[in-house]
Amino acid sequence: MATKIKIVPNIEGFNAVRRSEGVRADLLARAERILEATGVDGFVIVKTENPQRSGVMVVANTSEARKAEATDKVLTKAIDAGRG
Repeated sequence: MATKIKIVPNIEGFNAVRRSEGVRADLLARAERILEATGVDGFVIVKTENPQRSGVMVVANTSEARKAEATDKVLTKAIDAGRG
């Protein structure tokens, strides 16, 4: 007869991993590859941090970068570079 298995997630442990230095380094490396793949000046990396997780974003910081994304989708096309 099968027995029931109860899985209890360790939320604090998950959060600790998502905020760890290794995860931060990996996210930053991915963002840098995406930034470089755009081939356009004016995109920047913005780091975010909250109690649950670390994060990074590549955003257009100049009107030229915004125009390049709007007309040519340079950032959208560069997203695969982050999969590394």
